[in-house]
Amino acid sequence: MPRRPRWSRAARVAAAADVADLRLLARKRAPRMVFDYVDGAAEGERSMARAVAAFGRVEFAPRVLRDVSETSTSVEILGRRIGMPVVLGPTGFTRMMHRAGERAVARAAERAGVPYVLSTMGTTTAAGVAAAAPGGWNWFQLYVVRDRARNLERLSMAADAGMDVLVVTVDVPVAGARLRDVRHGLTVPPSLRWRGALEAVRHPAWWFDFLTGEPLRFATVDGAPDDLAGLTNLMFDPSVTIADLAWIRSAWPGRLLVKGVQRVDDAKELAAVGVDGLVVSNHGGRQLDRSPTPLELLPEVAAAVGERTEVFLDGGVRSGADVAAAVALGARACFVGRAYLYGLMAGGEQGVRRTLELLHAEFARTLRLLGVGGAEELGPDAVRLRDS
Repeated sequence: MPRRPRWSRAARVAAAADVADLRLLARKRAPRMVFDYVDGAAEGERSMARAVAAFGRVEFAPRVLRDVSETSTSVEILGRRIGMPVVLGPTGFTRMMHRAGERAVARAAERAGVPYVLSTMGTTTAAGVAAAAPGGWNWFQLYVVRDRARNLERLSMAADAGMDVLVVTVDVPVAGARLRDVRHGLTVPPSLRWRGALEAVRHPAWWFDFLTGEPLRFATVDGAPDDLAGLTNLMFDPSVTIADLAWIRSAWPGRLLVKGVQRVDDAKELAAVGVDGLVVSNHGGRQLDRSPTPLELLPEVAAAVGERTEVFLDGGVRSGADVAAAVALGARACFVGRAYLYGLMAGGEQGVRRTLELLHAEFARTLRLLGVGGAEELGPDAVRLRDS
């Protein structure tokens, strides 16, 4: 008997077989300019494409005749055990994707037992995230801005909200050229001009949420221009150097990670000053196009500094098998961004939960098929990167 068609959005989200399915649902629900803000990258979008394609070069080397009747997906990072080696990374303007925004993401992360990182450019306060997910492991991401006092205020607010891990993003001295946003004339909040009115007809559910929900605004950035590149270039400080980590460290009581590492020598310098972790990342390809591909760089960085500091990967992760490959190549965990934003756009909190369910199921299945009893047994003997 043929299946009945799935008419409700909730049913379609629940039936998504992978992140690619959630991406298609997100594209149908969100206006083009919002979807493209998430889906797009800088200039020719080569960095983003290469980051994803690198996982296509992964070749696993499974062991056979191993007892995998039970397997553990949990790992320990920064002194704490999490449900799987995944961190929901920081993203800006999250309530633009769905009115539930950062609160929904934090609740889904809490349920899955993985950390969530609130962005400086977020649309919910640190206190709001803490209230939404009081039992979650909530982190804070900092962009260093020109006004040092404002930086200190943000660190204080995050600490007061119980956040104990700080992720300092260092690859945004100026805004990248995100041409999809330029062509759409994207503003924050989105403008309902004639083109927006046409999009409203095509995507009524998103526009209804947007027009009837809490007004979209930056939670920690005030008085900034509404165009994205202008905001970045006005607020962010291009004079920041490694020496600035000293005052950040002195003002922050918890763990400190640096996100945006794209060279081995930079990784060595950061490890030498004693940061708790490094995130090998090219900002999802959204800053410098043709930048290094994170998965390709990861083994070199892990070999150089992995004994002194924890190494994480960010960029191109779309499945639990990708997570397994990155961990085998030296990552303690993977930061995920676009994958959960597709889920958020597709179905709010349920969509983020579905993203995490898929990543967990794929990761657990990959471990078993590799003949590995637990995530912490993954090593370089389980994977290699093919030349093509």
